[in-house]
Amino acid sequence: MAAIKETFYISHGTPMMTIDESVPARSFLQSWKQSVYSNKPKSILVISAHWETDVPTVNSINHTDLIYDFYGFPSPMYQLKYPAPGAPDLASKVQELLTVSGFKCALDKKRGLDHGSWVPLMFMYPEADIPVCQLSVQSHLDGTHHYKLGRALAPLQEEGVLIIGSGSSVHPSNNTPHAVNGVAPWAAEFDNWLEQALTSGWYEDVNNYQSKAPNWKIAHPWPEHFYPLHVAMGASGEGSKAELIHRSWEHGTLGYACYKFTSN
Repeated sequence: MAAIKETFYISHGTPMMTIDESVPARSFLQSWKQSVYSNKPKSILVISAHWETDVPTVNSINHTDLIYDFYGFPSPMYQLKYPAPGAPDLASKVQELLTVSGFKCALDKKRGLDHGSWVPLMFMYPEADIPVCQLSVQSHLDGTHHYKLGRALAPLQEEGVLIIGSGSSVHPSNNTPHAVNGVAPWAAEFDNWLEQALTSGWYEDVNNYQSKAPNWKIAHPWPEHFYPLHVAMGASGEGSKAELIHRSWEHGTLGYACYKFTSN
C-alpha cells in the first residue's frame, strides 16, 4: 500500500446535507475522488467532533453501526446506512502509537460511527468499502494536546491510512444570531485569520488560538469542532503545507472551510 502524504480537515456542518442538496459543501464532498483525493486509502481514521472523552479513545469494532446523534430531524435521515467495515487492526495501531508517545488511550469495543464520520463519508466514499475507525477529542484539554496527538499518529500515513479531522471551521452556539446578508463579519474575520495562519505555516498560533485568533469565543464557544483540525495538522508533520480546498457558509455563521495538509 502506497504511503499517504496528505491529511485533511473537513467541516461536516449540518447532518441535513444527507437529504438537502442545496447545502454547498455536499457537492464538494461528492467531488472528493474526482477533485480532491483520487487514491483509495487502505483504511480511514476519522477524528470526530462528536465523540468527547476524558482520554483519547478509539473504536475497535468489526462493523460500523451508525449513531444517529441528532434530534428532531426528518425521519428519512434515521434510516440512512453506511455499512463500511470497521478497522480493529487500525484501532490497535492507534492505541500502540499513542501509548508509545506517552498518551493514555482506551479502546471502545461497542461504539459505531457518529454523524461526524458517516455523513461526510457517505458522499466522499459512497461505496462504503474502506475500513473506518474513529478517534475521540478531549474538549477539556487544549489545541497543543491535539496537535501532539496528531504528531504521534503521523506514522499511520506510511501504512496507507487516511487521517481526517471532522469538525467545523466556525461553529457558534445555536443561539448565535444568523447573518441576514452574507457572512457575519465576526465569522469572516476568524475564518480569514485561520486560513492565513494555516497557509503561512503558523501552526503554533493555531495551537494557541485563544490568545491569537480574533472572535474565537463566538466562533468556537466549545472547542470540540475545532480540535480535529489540530490533530490533522499535527499528523502532517513539521513544515507541512496547508491549503484551503473548500469554503462555504450556512446562515452566514456556520463555516465549512476544509483544508488539505501535505507532508514535506
